[in-house]
Amino acid sequence: MVKALGNSEEAALLQHRIDDMNQRWNDLKAKSANIRAHLEASAEKWSKLLVSLEELIKWLNLKDDELKKQMPVGGDVPTLQQQHDHCKALRRELKEKEQVILSAVDQARMFLADQPIEGPEEPRKNLHSKSELTPEEKAQKIAKAMRKQSAEVKEKWESLNTCASGWQKQIDQALEKLKDLQCSMDDLDADLREAENVRNGWKPVGDRLIASLKDEVDKTTAFREEILPISLKIKCINDLSSQLSPLELHPSLKVSRQLDDLNMRWKLLQISIDDHIKLLQEIHHDYRPESQDFLSSSVQLPWQRSVSHNTVPYYINHQTQTTSWDHPKMTELFQSLSDLNNVRFSAYRTAIKIRRLQKALCLDLLDLNSTNEAFKQHKLIQNDQLLCVQDILSCLTTIYSGMEEKHEDLVNIPLCVDMCLNWLLNVYDSARTGKIRVQSLKIGLISLSKGLLEEKYRYLFREVAGPIEMSDQRQLGLLLHDAIQIPRQLGEVAAFGGSNIEPSVRSCFQQHNNKPEIDVKQFIEWMRLEPQSMVWLPVLHRVAASETAKHQAKCNICKECPIVGFRYRSLKHFNYDICQSCFFSGRTAKGHKLHYPMVEYCIPTTSGEDVRDFTKVLKNKFRSKKYFAKHPRLGYLPVQTVLEGDNLET
Repeated sequence: MVKALGNSEEAALLQHRIDDMNQRWNDLKAKSANIRAHLEASAEKWSKLLVSLEELIKWLNLKDDELKKQMPVGGDVPTLQQQHDHCKALRRELKEKEQVILSAVDQARMFLADQPIEGPEEPRKNLHSKSELTPEEKAQKIAKAMRKQSAEVKEKWESLNTCASGWQKQIDQALEKLKDLQCSMDDLDADLREAENVRNGWKPVGDRLIASLKDEVDKTTAFREEILPISLKIKCINDLSSQLSPLELHPSLKVSRQLDDLNMRWKLLQISIDDHIKLLQEIHHDYRPESQDFLSSSVQLPWQRSVSHNTVPYYINHQTQTTSWDHPKMTELFQSLSDLNNVRFSAYRTAIKIRRLQKALCLDLLDLNSTNEAFKQHKLIQNDQLLCVQDILSCLTTIYSGMEEKHEDLVNIPLCVDMCLNWLLNVYDSARTGKIRVQSLKIGLISLSKGLLEEKYRYLFREVAGPIEMSDQRQLGLLLHDAIQIPRQLGEVAAFGGSNIEPSVRSCFQQHNNKPEIDVKQFIEWMRLEPQSMVWLPVLHRVAASETAKHQAKCNICKECPIVGFRYRSLKHFNYDICQSCFFSGRTAKGHKLHYPMVEYCIPTTSGEDVRDFTKVLKNKFRSKKYFAKHPRLGYLPVQTVLEGDNLET
């Protein structure tokens, strides 16, 4: 009985457990059904949230790319201002988007809180129903994607905000510093411009009244003290510039150039003020000629000759109480040269001016051999050697002493030496440093000496040629550079290619197949073509030859007979002659045009030349206007020029 009772209790307990398990199973089934129904009902809602998260990720990526494209920090105020405006606009967009992003992340968090923790995925048993997912599987898939994308949205949102905040701080600091720098530079520029205007208003030292030199020294010294605050502003802009590097700000090329320009202008301003004061003091304290006493007689009262600290002479007019670098006779000579400006053609105009200068310096009496002997006597061998004024005077004294022995009545040694020194300094040392290169002295004197033209070409070439009497492009360039300074000093360099001698050098070597070196024969062949940079030299010789020439012909314009000087015969019309005055002024008559071919004679013609010209006129009579338009006649080898110049010569 007891055993039966025990079995009955166990059975009842077992049944109770079974009933409890059934109840729990039924509750679980009901809950699962409820979850499934809930998932199916809200699937569309969570899918939309997932799409929203994807769009937010794209938007955040887009804004991140836009922000990166703005980097690095701009180098000038306009660029920085644009970056600053873009950053502010981005911050406003982030502020406006903040609620949307936080709401989406919060909704995702709420959805994920209701989902069970995902376990490892199990392989599906029914492979044929692979495309069909149960609600639970769909929920797990959505939850997985949502967890990933919500985390990505949150991460990118925080990163973008941090980056935008740091970028704005960096831009704000850089913009503030660069604005301060730009403002300081503009202020400094105004101060420098004002000081430079004062400096540029100074009269040349040679034009100062002697009595006012001391006052001028005091005024200039006071001006130097007055502009000292500019140095503090220079230090300020340099300090501000150094503060840009820690901000990863590299100034733009324009800002850097402005900064360098301001520093350089301040430096040059200080140098010019110091030099001006020094020169004023030297002229004020030094009126005594030192070792150049024998030249004091080159000027007459009220003029007095004096020398500066570097032995460069200057001249004092006691009547007007002014000083000048130029000898009074040199000043008169250059004033007279202005009368020649009405000569139409540049080569003739320049050559006539140089001829007048040559005769005033008595260099038309100097032969090439005497010049060369003087160079040897004074051991002027190294072309790059710098000669001081005393060395130049020593050489010139030797030259003019020899000339005086042959032309006692024509050569005044003190006047000629002083005038020639003045001219050499004007041509090769306009800054009055008191130094001239040996080669410059040689080329200047040889160019204005007398002699046959080709002989002069040989002398000039030998002065620059190497030991084997060959010249490369550099040596020829040095020769042309020194030679072109002669017309440059007369203000006539534009028509001869300007100061740029490169095209002339190039034309010479191109004529000789671009060989690395040329000899004297090749140099003379090139010079016969009258290259543009040297055309004044052969024209100078023709001008000298024409001075005593008389032609038995009558000018068809002014009727002068006989024609004295140059004679120009038309190769288009029979018996049409023009004197040099009419030709130089560009006058024409009887339908003759300036572009018609003409031949120039600086000495009387021979019968053979007359027959040759008659034949040419006969040929030209049958040529059309188009022929002359297509075959213009140039009197020298044309090259490219830096400055504008008239290159139409006969």
